[in-house]
Amino acid sequence: MTVPAFPATRAPGCPFEPPPEFTELRAQESATKTATPAGVDAWVVSRYDDVRTVLSAPGISSRCAPSMHITPGADLAREVMPGNMLQLDGPEHARLRRMLTAEFTVRRVEALRPYIQSIVDEHIDALLAGPKPADFYEAFALPIPSLVICELLGVPYADRHTFHKQSAAVMRIDFDREIGFAAYGQMRAYMRTLFEARLAEPQDDLMSRMIERSRESGQPLTVPEMVELGTTLLIAGHETTANMIALSTAALLQHPSELGKLRSDADLAPSAVEEMLRYLSVIQFGLLRQATQDLEVGSLAVKSGEWLVAALGSGNRDAAVYSDPDSIDLQRKAKTHLAFGFGIHQCVGQQLARVELQEVYARLFRRIPTLRLAVPFDTVEFKDKALVYGVEKLPVTWEE
Repeated sequence: MTVPAFPATRAPGCPFEPPPEFTELRAQESATKTATPAGVDAWVVSRYDDVRTVLSAPGISSRCAPSMHITPGADLAREVMPGNMLQLDGPEHARLRRMLTAEFTVRRVEALRPYIQSIVDEHIDALLAGPKPADFYEAFALPIPSLVICELLGVPYADRHTFHKQSAAVMRIDFDREIGFAAYGQMRAYMRTLFEARLAEPQDDLMSRMIERSRESGQPLTVPEMVELGTTLLIAGHETTANMIALSTAALLQHPSELGKLRSDADLAPSAVEEMLRYLSVIQFGLLRQATQDLEVGSLAVKSGEWLVAALGSGNRDAAVYSDPDSIDLQRKAKTHLAFGFGIHQCVGQQLARVELQEVYARLFRRIPTLRLAVPFDTVEFKDKALVYGVEKLPVTWEE
């Protein structure tokens, strides 16, 4: 029996909508198994409540779960790379996560807000002083989260062009194994030099505090574990937020009535951020998990060893949870969305991403009220082949 491919094509003519197959899947009584880009067949879990179950049930594991890269013939029984907390559960995962959680508390992130405000304003100033049209992604969306994660980690921002290029290669869904693994290896080698320098001479940054916290824990991290954690933070810390800034700006420019509400009321920024996270769901190919025992997910009977893919974007459009889910409502109470995942693997840096987005939303559209696309919308290229959805470029202009 041929297993259909995982839904991966956005709705025709509407790049902000998830694949239309998800609407059908949520309405079906029976579940569907698909061939995922990762090279495994998996049950598609499309309803909101079922997605939360998959990401939190004790009988479902992320251990050794492959990414959604195309990996034909991959050995799924391989060992987890030391420090890869995305592929670990239980005490192994908790030990690694404890090294990071103190860095991303609401209190710690709020202390960064004035710095984030300043770099948002600096990049708005640079946009206004620069040539028109401008590539909004390259000039604004990408540098802001890159500056923040570099400042937090202790990575020299001067090296951004190198790690941007390497990260982009790693994040492709049509993963070229030679190029992708080489890029990731180069990022890890670079991060190792930074950690070794901190071991010799600590600084006031996350890497140094991670080392000290590790030493005090009684279960010190190895250098390979530190390197893997640092590399993951560097990639996730700029890729997801940069794409979200650019993609949500493109979407809001196409919904002027909602954008008008945000432009006239900066206090709407927090709820607007949650709604746009829900609506866009930039982690576009879902999260893989494997059952470690027989169990039920909704009406689906899952056998031990079977794979499931939690379709975050589908859960975020579930009409049983959100009224009129395919519309943007910036006043919606949407903080229960699944954009950051759910359960023990929920994004550790979500509070930082929220503050970055809040400051962009509160400042950008008020300071450049005439911001608009500089090209026809149907010519904008989207990242259909990337693990994190976004735009390749976003040419914008404005009135003086």
